[in-house]
Amino acid sequence: MEDRLETGWLFAFYGPLLTARQQKLISLYCEEDLSLSEIALREGISRQGVHDAVRRGAHQLAGYEARLGLAARYRRLTDGLNEGLDALRDAPGEQARRAREILTRLLVEEEE
Repeated sequence: MEDRLETGWLFAFYGPLLTARQQKLISLYCEEDLSLSEIALREGISRQGVHDAVRRGAHQLAGYEARLGLAARYRRLTDGLNEGLDALRDAPGEQARRAREILTRLLVEEEE
């Protein structure tokens, strides 16, 4: 099965594209950190059924990312903004202060 953290990350971007059932199961698995057995018990289905649904959903999420690249774009953007902030951290002057404010605002907007 795909890495749980990566699946959760992709779920944040593409979750609404999955079926309601897949959304629920992946949310329980990634966001609530329940085991496949715990989800199966809670949902009244087999552990194998949960495994198959989560695996299929994770595969779909990876496919969306391969085609659209939104998560990778977000990572590049926030990494670049943080790098710019680091470069300006100790820079003196009004222009440097203003640049830090702009970069900080952009990071906050992206994280919302």
